[in-house]
Amino acid sequence: MTSHLFALILCAGIGSRSGSLIPKQYRIIAGHNLLYYSLAAFDACSEFTQTLVVLAPDDTYFNPRALGALRYTVKRCGGKIRHESVHNGLLELSEFGARSDDWVLVHDAARPGITPELIRALIAAVRDDPIGGIIAIPMVDTLKRVNTLQCTSISDRPTILRIGSTEPRNYLWQAQTPQMFRIGALRNAIMQARIDDSSITDESFMLELMGYAPQVVQGSMRNFKVTYPEDFALAEAFLTHDARC
Repeated sequence: MTSHLFALILCAGIGSRSGSLIPKQYRIIAGHNLLYYSLAAFDACSEFTQTLVVLAPDDTYFNPRALGALRYTVKRCGGKIRHESVHNGLLELSEFGARSDDWVLVHDAARPGITPELIRALIAAVRDDPIGGIIAIPMVDTLKRVNTLQCTSISDRPTILRIGSTEPRNYLWQAQTPQMFRIGALRNAIMQARIDDSSITDESFMLELMGYAPQVVQGSMRNFKVTYPEDFALAEAFLTHDARC
C-alpha cells in the first residue's frame, strides 16, 4: 500500500524573544503574515493528502481571510511545549485517514523562507529511508561555549559572560524544518520522551533518543527561523525580493 504525505504546521507558540506585540507568526511581512508563506509553500505541493495547522486553543489572532484560497485544515490542539503540539497534531491526522506508515512533515510557521523546492528535495531524499530525515545546513561560524560568572562582591553588577571553550564546528549542522518521519515512529518517540522536557526542541531529537540516526538533507540559509526583532527585517528583504521577481 502506498504511503501518503501529511504536513503539520506548528503555529501554537507566542514567540516571546521576537519582541512582537502579537504572536510572531501573525506579523505582516511583505504583504502577508508569516504563517501564509509556510502554507503557500506546502499548498504548491499537490502530493500532500492534508496540511494541518496546529493552533493554541486560545488563539485569537488567526484569520482565515489573511490566507486566501490556500488549502489547509485548522485544529486548536496546540500544547504548552513543542512536542505536545506535535503529538496532538498527529492524533488529529487520523481523522483524515493517516496511518502509522504514512509520512508527516513537521514545519515551523515562523520559517517563511521555506520553498516547494526544499520540501520536495526532502521528500525525494527521505521517502525510501527506513527512518526519515530533516532539512539542515552546515555551521559556518566559530562556536564558543560560554560560562556565566556571578559577581558576589558587588551585588548590583550584572552577570558576566566569558568564553569557556571554542567548539570545533566540523560535522556540526544547524537543524531546520520541515522534518519528515513515519507517523507511527514519531508518535512512539514522543510517547517515550519525557512529555514535560522542554529541552526536546525538535522531532529528530526524539528519534535520536531511541537510537535512530535520521538522514540530513541540505537546506538553505533563507529557511531560517524568525526569532529575534531584527529577523523580521531580514525576512522582509528576501520575501520582497521574491515578490518582485
